[in-house]
This record gives sequence, C-alpha cells and structure tokens, in this order.
Amino acid sequence: MDTQNKKIKTLEAAIEECERIKGLGKRVVFTNGCFDILHPGHTRYLYSAKKLGDFLVVALNSDHSVHIIKGPKRPILGEQSRAELLAALECVDLIVIFDDDNPLKVISDLLPDILVKGGDWAEDEIIGADVVKKNGGEVKRIPFVTGFSTTDIIRTIVDLYA
Repeated sequence: MDTQNKKIKTLEAAIEECERIKGLGKRVVFTNGCFDILHPGHTRYLYSAKKLGDFLVVALNSDHSVHIIKGPKRPILGEQSRAELLAALECVDLIVIFDDDNPLKVISDLLPDILVKGGDWAEDEIIGADVVKKNGGEVKRIPFVTGFSTTDIIRTIVDLYA
C-alpha cells in the first residue's frame, strides 16, 4: 500500500518528478480521466499508453471535477479510492489529482513528451494538444475499447436493483 500511495503526488511534486525523468532522457507520457469504477477498458488503455514512453502520468479528475463533468451523482468512488486503484496498476508511475474541469493547467505545467487520449477523441478536441505540440511533443490516440463503459456498468447495477 505505501509503495502505491507514493505514486500519488501533488502537482508541484509531479512537476519535479517529470523534470527528473526527462533529465534522464526518458519520455513522459500523460493521460487523464475520471476512472470511476475501474474496468478492463481503462486498464487496457493505460497499459497501451505506457508502451508509448517510459513514465506514465495519470491526471485524475477530483470529485469536484467529476461532479462538473458527469453530474451530481458521480463519482461513485471518491478521488482517493480511484487514485489508490490506479496506483495499484504496474503501468501507472504517477497520479496527480486535479480540481479543474479540464487538465490544461496540469498539461501546461508538466509538458509531457506524449499526450494520450482515447480514439473516441478527435485530435482537435484534445485539450492541451496544442501546448504539447508547441513544446515539441506528440499527441497519440489509442483505439477505443468497445464493450466497457462506466455509465453502462452503473445502468446495469441500477436496473438490477430497481
């Protein structure tokens, strides 16, 4: 547990760690999301993202941020629980929780080498893509994994107990 929680950092500590990693000549990969009710679509996506570089940073939407994006009944799991689950994944090197409705500030502060989003996002809709490219980085889209959806899982549970 302690090792996993060491992966959860403040933005300031994440900036220092990313600078250290880049100083070693390694490539920092960045993605973000709510990751509410972790499922195989999430884990496949994160393992694919990690393969694009050396060090995977996941910016996790805070509970407040998820409320803004998904509505007042979300998230199902609180930010610390979601961060702990992500930290348990071998492919995830660092988690930073952010409170805004989008990760632009985190991306601008970390300046990753590679910004990753799911294939369901058009590149011109990916927040921070311009910042990363302007800094010499790349934007990659990972094919969307069909058959897994947090919203569908929640609907199924509601239907089971309705």
